[in-house]
Amino acid sequence: MWGIQRTRYADCNGSEASEETEIVVNIGGVKQVLYGDVLNRYPDTRLAELVDCSLKSSEEISLLCDDYDPDTGEFYFDRDPEAFKCITELYYYGEIHMKRGICPICFMKEMEFWKIGSDFLDECCKSHLREVEDELAEIAEKVKTILVDREGDPSAGGWQRFQMCLWRLMEKPESSLPAHIIAIVSFIFILVSSVVMCVGTIPDLQVEDSEGNLTEHPTLEVIETVCIGWFTIEYLLRLISSPNKIKFVLAFMNIVDFMAIMPFFVVLILTSFGAGVMELANVQQAVQALRIMRIARIFKLARHSSGLQTLTSALKSSFKELGLLLMYMGVGVFLFSALGYTMEQNHPDTLFTSIPQSFWWAVITMTTVGYGDVYPKTTLGRCNAAISFLCGVIAIALPIHPIINNFVLFYNKQQVLETAAKHEIELMALRSGAGELTAAPSAHTHICGTGVWDNAMRSCHSDTYIPLLKDPRGGAGIQTPSKDTSFESTAETTEYFVS
Repeated sequence: MWGIQRTRYADCNGSEASEETEIVVNIGGVKQVLYGDVLNRYPDTRLAELVDCSLKSSEEISLLCDDYDPDTGEFYFDRDPEAFKCITELYYYGEIHMKRGICPICFMKEMEFWKIGSDFLDECCKSHLREVEDELAEIAEKVKTILVDREGDPSAGGWQRFQMCLWRLMEKPESSLPAHIIAIVSFIFILVSSVVMCVGTIPDLQVEDSEGNLTEHPTLEVIETVCIGWFTIEYLLRLISSPNKIKFVLAFMNIVDFMAIMPFFVVLILTSFGAGVMELANVQQAVQALRIMRIARIFKLARHSSGLQTLTSALKSSFKELGLLLMYMGVGVFLFSALGYTMEQNHPDTLFTSIPQSFWWAVITMTTVGYGDVYPKTTLGRCNAAISFLCGVIAIALPIHPIINNFVLFYNKQQVLETAAKHEIELMALRSGAGELTAAPSAHTHICGTGVWDNAMRSCHSDTYIPLLKDPRGGAGIQTPSKDTSFESTAETTEYFVS
């Protein structure tokens, strides 16, 4: 029998706790003796209700525990004994701390069973709980997305079905073979258009127009027109099939897509007005600026590259580290450029004419580039350059490691969540008994916050189930990811993110 020594539980006045009322509990086959005066410190909990069980009927007692032996006075609970060790800490220390290896979601269900509020949970455990809760919400959202992509909405009308099918075709390469082929073709067009834009600037491949000005080769213009035509059709189809037009238009990647095709049509419109308009200096500058904006199409690669998407998300989560890097570099540039100007200004052939002009030298020195166009000529100036070089290496190296760690952690987390979502789909198929999912979503609601694990756990084996995907009617199969569906998963899934 495990437990904590009785002499450890003295009351607040320093005297030994009374041993008159002993409560014997059997938690999953493990017995422990508790004491009434200790349990009564929190009278609203389930364990405190056991103290006065001698005054209650057998029906009332059966509502408090799974089984009761009146001969020995032993209460049996089919709960997790390891989690119960943490539960008893509340009565002696005033707070609960989860042990390592216990699923936070399962532990919260244990606390709910013992009628203990989450306020008694230690702060470090609360933060861990929030992290796991967010991961469960992400898995639930991924599972819901997979279900919708596979089956669609049978209750939708003809146009809505066509719109959904077109959306999966243009936005979900993993949904079908044609969608995968379209994604590959789009990727090829992006590469071809980027190469054509670069090759078109080579003077040997340019031709002269009637006025003797160099312009792009006609063949390259034809290829550029075909690529723009593909980008335009792709953008319009995605816009038409989008379930939320405003959200689609305002999305960053869709803005990039629009900026990639817009310059071509603006130049085409200006050209149609005639040579008189194109000869205006302001119009020529605008056309040149629009042509430069074509480089935005390279960002379209992020739509088809999970690695670039992961990198972008990792950089977003590393704003603090990037801010530190810029702050270190800013302070160093200002300091060493001012010192460099002070030490070099009296030299007859100085290249440091002012402090702002010295900023350029400080930047290329601290970043270890060193073009050689500006360099110190005095001994003190060279010492200052050596120190600035060493400080620049340190300033850059310090924040880089956290940024790399953020990228690795984010990438691994994305891989784990995708694997967990696919695993959950397989478990759903096995539980359904048919081997196929019959998803018929009638409403699409977001699963977030505590709603991921609101349902009560099963009465038995409470440490084996977590709420993620569960049939609201109590069955094993999942019919719809609709608003009436709550989410449950087995502990097998939690191994991906609780370790």
